[in-house]
Amino acid sequence: MLFPVFEAEDNVFTVSELNRQIKGLLESRYGSIWVRGEISNFRVPGSGHCYFTLKDEQSQVRAVLFRSQQQRLRFVPEAGMQVICLGRLSVYEPRGEYQLIIDVMEPQGIGALQLAFEQLKKKLEAEGLFDPARKLPLPRCPQRIAIVTSPTGAAVRDMLKVLRRAPFNVSVSLLPVRVQGGEAAGEIAAAIAAANQLSARCAWDVLLVGRGGGSLEDLWPFNEEVVARAVAASAIPVISAVGHEIDFTICDMVSDLRVPTPTAAAEWVVNRLEDFQRTLLTASERLLRAFTRKTDAARNELRYLEKRLVHPKRRIEDLKLSVDDRAGRLQLAMARRLERFRTLHTHLAQRLLSLHPAKDLLRCRVNLDQCRRQLLLNQQKLLDVYRYRLRHCASQLESLSPLAVLSRGYSITYGLPGKNMIRKSTEVRPGQEVLVQLSEGHLECTVRKTDRDGGISS
Repeated sequence: MLFPVFEAEDNVFTVSELNRQIKGLLESRYGSIWVRGEISNFRVPGSGHCYFTLKDEQSQVRAVLFRSQQQRLRFVPEAGMQVICLGRLSVYEPRGEYQLIIDVMEPQGIGALQLAFEQLKKKLEAEGLFDPARKLPLPRCPQRIAIVTSPTGAAVRDMLKVLRRAPFNVSVSLLPVRVQGGEAAGEIAAAIAAANQLSARCAWDVLLVGRGGGSLEDLWPFNEEVVARAVAASAIPVISAVGHEIDFTICDMVSDLRVPTPTAAAEWVVNRLEDFQRTLLTASERLLRAFTRKTDAARNELRYLEKRLVHPKRRIEDLKLSVDDRAGRLQLAMARRLERFRTLHTHLAQRLLSLHPAKDLLRCRVNLDQCRRQLLLNQQKLLDVYRYRLRHCASQLESLSPLAVLSRGYSITYGLPGKNMIRKSTEVRPGQEVLVQLSEGHLECTVRKTDRDGGISS
């Protein structure tokens, strides 16, 4: 196999030059092209640009959607979504990678608006904005109405026409906004917020938000997140009346009540007032009947009491007799009660006298004197016995005392130096020092001779 021979430096490309030429060729060859594929590896770094890969069953291509283009989308791109993109090919020279720079993106198989509707619906439902528990109770007698709609549309004329049939005076305040176009959503949300700020002064009972029918694009401002959140944050009950019977918007789901048309919203107000009027009439009739029954009953009772009414003088005389009778009975009862208490007192005094402690004290005092004399006598006898025993023991001790023996002329001999008592002559030897204990004093002697016989030589 033959290879071309390197001949001149002019035929050699640097990497940058090669990438630059490839970029020029791609951009000149593919200006704007449509590409269909599935989004994968979707990521959005801090710059806000979207980087992802478009792929099909056999291949893939890198793609980028800059932040300025992303803000124009009605939906949020997600991984796994099938899309059709309009863009241009370009080469990122530092890495030599080609990519699709997207200008327009549409979901495949479903419109962008419908997809955006479903995405926002899913998001707000997850946050609990559709939860019936958070919806405000609707007023029973709505007489102060605020309407957020276009001032030139047929919807406001139809609502005012219906509200004129209300059985009570109705105060209507119009908050004019655009209900179609790119600026409409912001104006609607601002009008709802302004109504809540003025509610302390205007005291609106209910807020009607809506417009007449139209295409999905015409009704789209009522599907914007800013409008949904303004409705959810409203402290005034909101009735959504957007489009016709078949139209359904995010505003309808978030509002406290959804009615099919603006005219139906006004009809709801009128019906509410008519129901309240009927309730008032029914309550008034019931109150009148109850008052009539009460009055008739009181009148009958008064007539009955008039027949039973006695002259006051006669009544006073009867009361005087009753008082005199009761006073006499009371005096008699008191006398009997005092006599009974007097008898009981005399009986208790006699019992108390018989139980007086003076006799017992005298008897106890005599007994105490006898016990004291007997105790002294017994003590003296016991002391005499102990004195006798002491003298006897002292006599025995004295007779057995070694000092008594010594006084009769005996002595005790101790060997020195240990002072052991000597009982036998064999216990000492000649020349040993001994100590002789006398009855009075002692002698230190030296043994000259020992004798085992018991006799003493003359």
